[in-house]
Amino acid sequence: MTDDRQERIRRRAHTIWEQAGRPDGAHQQHWDQATAEIDSEEGKPKAKAAQPKKPAADKAKDGRPKNTKPKAARPRKAAAS
Repeated sequence: MTDDRQERIRRRAHTIWEQAGRPDGAHQQHWDQATAEIDSEEGKPKAKAAQPKKPAADKAKDGRPKNTKPKAARPRKAAAS
């Protein structure tokens, strides 16, 4: 990381912290937000960890592949007496 970029991130994180009311314990979130903002200004792609996961398009809501029928229930065996 270049010194100029790191300084820009530090200043932006500080501004974010001040705008949030100077909370304790949120420094990593402020740093990550500042990094994302600086990267987007520079035209760099976001880190993969920062991107939300998309649901698989080829799966139905119940997890089965689309366009498949559920299996028919098997008849139960009679309990031994």
